[in-house]
Amino acid sequence: MARARNAPVTLNRRDAFAALGSETFDILIVGGGVTGAYCAFDAALRGYRVALVEKDDFASGTSSKSSKMVHGGLRYIEQGNLGLVAHALLERQRFRRNARHLVQRLPFLFPVSASGGVFDPRLARAFDGLLWTYDLAGGWREGILHKRIDPAAVLAHCPTLKPETLRGGLLYYDGRVDDARLTLCLIRSAAALGAVVLNRARVAELSRYRSGRVDGAIVRTDEGREIRVRARSVVMATGIWLRDWKGTCDDTPALQVRPAKGVHVAVPWMKIRNDCTLTIPMRGTKRRASITRWGDVSYIGTSDTDYTGDLDDIRCNRDEMLALLEGASDSLNVTLSADDVVGTIAGCRPLVASGHEGNTVDVSRDHTVHTGRDGVVTIVGGKMTTSRHMAEQTIDAVGRILGRRRPCHTRHSYLLGAAGYDPQATLATGGMAAHLAERYGMEACFVSDLMAADAGLSAPLVEGLPYTRAEAVFALRHEMAMSVDDILSRRTRARFMARDASAKAAEAVGEIVARERALAPEVIRAQVADYRADIAREKAALQEG
Repeated sequence: MARARNAPVTLNRRDAFAALGSETFDILIVGGGVTGAYCAFDAALRGYRVALVEKDDFASGTSSKSSKMVHGGLRYIEQGNLGLVAHALLERQRFRRNARHLVQRLPFLFPVSASGGVFDPRLARAFDGLLWTYDLAGGWREGILHKRIDPAAVLAHCPTLKPETLRGGLLYYDGRVDDARLTLCLIRSAAALGAVVLNRARVAELSRYRSGRVDGAIVRTDEGREIRVRARSVVMATGIWLRDWKGTCDDTPALQVRPAKGVHVAVPWMKIRNDCTLTIPMRGTKRRASITRWGDVSYIGTSDTDYTGDLDDIRCNRDEMLALLEGASDSLNVTLSADDVVGTIAGCRPLVASGHEGNTVDVSRDHTVHTGRDGVVTIVGGKMTTSRHMAEQTIDAVGRILGRRRPCHTRHSYLLGAAGYDPQATLATGGMAAHLAERYGMEACFVSDLMAADAGLSAPLVEGLPYTRAEAVFALRHEMAMSVDDILSRRTRARFMARDASAKAAEAVGEIVARERALAPEVIRAQVADYRADIAREKAALQEG
């Protein structure tokens, strides 16, 4: 990637329509989550002609509803999968370098309590050894090892923890990322290299030669257009939606997907005041949950249960919400209730497993790359932290199909906005400059240019949140945002951080969408109504068990 640009990379629908309907691509990628996005970036870096289509918005599925952690995964050591941990920690550091504006180091804290905590002093000694294994497996690459801390230090990290039985804590380091922005950054990084990308474009069916070999797809867009996309190979990176996909050859259904539902609830940060990710026990189970700071909210999660319902309508319910709030309340000198919840997210992990025996938490997070007899390459499973490696193996498989194998370059390739970015300088700057830099990296200047040209764009987009109207304009002009929901749910994270405030702001956001997209008033009214209705459904689900 170039170290600096004179203008922002722009995702243009009109150009994408024209290219998809007229060119023949080496690779068509189906799915605009983090895995498909990294596949597009990898393939474009190798010089392949690549297209990517996504049925909804980029990152609208699992890739905007994760725990937002870039980590090795301590429990995988507990499960005996040290290889996955070691590789995930290596990939974590690649993210920390290549997406340095988006992936930040974050401390993780295990409180040690005499009773009622995750660990008592005896278990803590054993877990200390596990953390040494974690450090040796790759945690050391962050330049700081885990350590024991005393009760006063624990309370400094989270002053609302119950102090009566506190005996100290174990502190180690991993990373956190805004998953939706990471996915979008990968999409735009691929586009900067010539990839053609389009959201709100559903693959109706794969097209084939008489031999049965794939030669592209029929794509239908939200604008009502049908496009015949020609491609020499197809990558299915649809995640959990592979469960319901029937369009590949006979041997691919053997690749079973087991969706595992995870939910998070957000509460005001002032209720908890943690400066780290805090691990807490879940009442009545052997499971653990975490509380992570993010701006002015702390989010609590996650659950891990089988899901067999509608993959396009996954909601946090009342039982799931209360279980997380009760777990947090048990560990804190704070009683959290449903009234404290300012937002929820619910999504599913695409586990590679058949049947529903055992708990989903015990199923491996390894991934599988499958090449069907029809030439369709399917990638499923894994986790966000290992998405780069998953993409490398996927595009390697495509290269074998094409008979043109080319080396992977993503291990040391910066994503858009990362080259030249200095996280410490950003932290020292503070204020609006830091806010923009942590979201756009070296592209932040293009957003501040909008504010300099129009002072009104410096105004807050949603009351109480740092997002500006300029960021909505940038999303509409350069990030292929198409609706009020795209801006409030994914280009910003206003819906999760302040659900009700975002609903109040929806009309004003709609005015920005109307102006930038030249949409009719009735279209905007429908977008605003749909956004508010979906929030009403989210809140109604919290009343259901």
